[in-house]
Amino acid sequence: MNQEFSLSQPKDSNTSAPVMLVTGGAKRIGAAIVRAAHEQGYRVIIHCHHSEQEANALADALNHSRSDSAVVVLADLAVVNNSETLQQFTRNIIQAFEQLDVLVHNASRFYPTPLADINLEQWDELFLTNAKAPLLLSQALYPYLRTQQGCIISLLDIHAHNKPFKNYAVYNMAKAAHRMMVQSLALDMAPDVRVNGIAPGVNILPEADGDQALDQQQQKNIINSIPMQRIGKPEEISHSVLYLAHARYVTGEIITVDGGRSLTLAGGHI
Repeated sequence: MNQEFSLSQPKDSNTSAPVMLVTGGAKRIGAAIVRAAHEQGYRVIIHCHHSEQEANALADALNHSRSDSAVVVLADLAVVNNSETLQQFTRNIIQAFEQLDVLVHNASRFYPTPLADINLEQWDELFLTNAKAPLLLSQALYPYLRTQQGCIISLLDIHAHNKPFKNYAVYNMAKAAHRMMVQSLALDMAPDVRVNGIAPGVNILPEADGDQALDQQQQKNIINSIPMQRIGKPEEISHSVLYLAHARYVTGEIITVDGGRSLTLAGGHI
């Protein structure tokens, strides 16, 4: 994987405002988290890999609203595979605003890996974004988060615990590892840094033009399985992120935000 990365630098920023980094922050749930944090006064670092255009547009809009409050960090998360590139990536993140208060692990790859077709490339990619990068990036940024008495918030999945998707074995395993990372780091980083997770259900549908797109009947079946009888909204995830960012006595917790779907879900198909 390409390990190049770059940073768009702000000018003179408000040094009294807390700083949040969101991986995969250019679109969808990541962008909703970025917008919500910015509205609450955060300076934001928007990480992206393939979505540079969307990330820059989001940063431009936020900087128009409040000058020098948003930057974009462009990187393949495979930078964690090399200690030197990870150190440089870490320096770029900190140089943006000279501090970090909240790290949000949102970037994730999601696709099926049916039995008999699983290969090492799928294993490496799914574990990179869903387990390996979150762990190594947390470790690299821990000293800066500790200085701010900050926190880490991970986006998980209701299927990461006892209710796996059928034909998604590698993704299920990677998200389960990420869930255990949250609980393990909550112990290892206490009392200086809090570590929590959010387990969404169906809080956003797959992109209509993507390989995971759902037809109308599939969408209807999903809605029927949710006690709240609707698909969730990205803003409902961002609300929980901001709660955890300010919940000073909460660590090692995983908040389920799924409209009650996990109460009726037995695992299996989406």
